[in-house]
Amino acid sequence: MKGLVASLCLVLLCAGRTFAQAPDTVLLEELTWTELRDLIASRTTTIIVPVGGTEQNGPHMTLGKHNLRVRILSEKIARGVGHALVAPVIAYVPEGRLDPATGHMRFPGTITVPDETFQKVLEYAARSFRLHGFRDIVFLGDHGGTQADQKAVAGRLNREWGATGVRVHAIEDSRRAATATRSWAVTRASPTPR
Repeated sequence: MKGLVASLCLVLLCAGRTFAQAPDTVLLEELTWTELRDLIASRTTTIIVPVGGTEQNGPHMTLGKHNLRVRILSEKIARGVGHALVAPVIAYVPEGRLDPATGHMRFPGTITVPDETFQKVLEYAARSFRLHGFRDIVFLGDHGGTQADQKAVAGRLNREWGATGVRVHAIEDSRRAATATRSWAVTRASPTPR
């Protein structure tokens, strides 16, 4: 019995050390709230908000292609820039009207939301990130259909938050995203005091 208790104590001691170490991830959804709090306190104040979409891409391609592509690209950018995290992918975006069905909505599996709803999701995600200490909020879309909405929300919030030092960026061309993200990250390398 003493051997079992000693073994159990050793396992718990080792587990405690494991839990104390921050995970090697840039994905917000893989962090605990205390890990996130500590990262923000140590100047990880950029969050990339990947915008995908659930739509048909032809009979040979999965419906979640955009979600996967933008998640991988966002993770690669966050790791390359440093001091950046990746929010969960926004997978429900405007894809066309329902009645009559237009655009991608003519194909099974496509999911749409109205532009106003999509803009509110972006806006309140950004407001949430600002509240928790993020200073650069980056909307990164995988295709052109959502760019105007992302740009509109970024513009509105930047006007509202002009004097705060918090900025929302709408990266319009995901193929150039790594370069664009790196350039503004360099300009923000010296954080503005809060």
